[in-house]
Amino acid sequence: MDVLRTVDELRHWSRKLRARGKTVGLVPTMGALHPGHASLFRAAAACCDSVVVSIFVNPTQFGPNEDFDRYPRAFDADSALAASEGADVIFAPAVVEIYPPGNATIVEVEGLSSRLDGASRPGHFRGVATVVAKLLIGAEADRAFFGQKDAAQVAVIRRMVTDLRIPTEIVVCPIVREPDGLALSSRNIYLSATEREQALVLCRTVRKIEELVASGERSARVVIDAARRSFAATPEVHIDYIELVDWTTLVPVSTAQPGTLFAIAAWVGKTRLIDNAILG
Repeated sequence: MDVLRTVDELRHWSRKLRARGKTVGLVPTMGALHPGHASLFRAAAACCDSVVVSIFVNPTQFGPNEDFDRYPRAFDADSALAASEGADVIFAPAVVEIYPPGNATIVEVEGLSSRLDGASRPGHFRGVATVVAKLLIGAEADRAFFGQKDAAQVAVIRRMVTDLRIPTEIVVCPIVREPDGLALSSRNIYLSATEREQALVLCRTVRKIEELVASGERSARVVIDAARRSFAATPEVHIDYIELVDWTTLVPVSTAQPGTLFAIAAWVGKTRLIDNAILG
């Protein structure tokens, strides 16, 4: 598998393919790949002629006390997984390639960037929007693939692509879960055996809320109260947020409608995990 290190190499690769009428799919990742990422690679390979997977641990989306330094990195294993699931090339730039000396431009989606994860991780979505914009512009991809687990991130990226008229289709793929229901995440590796069991309260709560809304309940207050009661059975897990929001704006809603986003984030020990469901 070819590994591209510069934006010029990435753009040359993409333009050569597209000049031949081929479609290009991009899957942005920070590495530490797992079967959830693999599902994105397969989705990209199924509807694009060629697929590039970016592996870049983006420093600008981590806060000063977050896990940038210890974020898992396994480039050889990641490359092998990507190749086995349909990727054609890896884009693995150095930090200085993405943020060259004198870099002074950021991308911020106002409003959305301060909601959900943005409220508890100030600056996070600014870092996400900036790096994804750079990747989309560099790859000139026809489609880019993201997982629903990062639903708030998806909302930010969709708004950014629309506002900046970036001609890349954003494709959202379903959450991939462990057999017991835990949403796959690169950060699951941080969990001890006890914490791993405690973390199941997230997916149990998501299932309960899906069932509650399917039974006819529409009140956001009732839904959120039910979710908090679910978490109360596992007091070791500390809630960051439980919200029912419009998936386009991330603004809280009073009534669950088809397409409403139910989103939760919680601390399991020192590990922050997220989960969600698109209701209806």
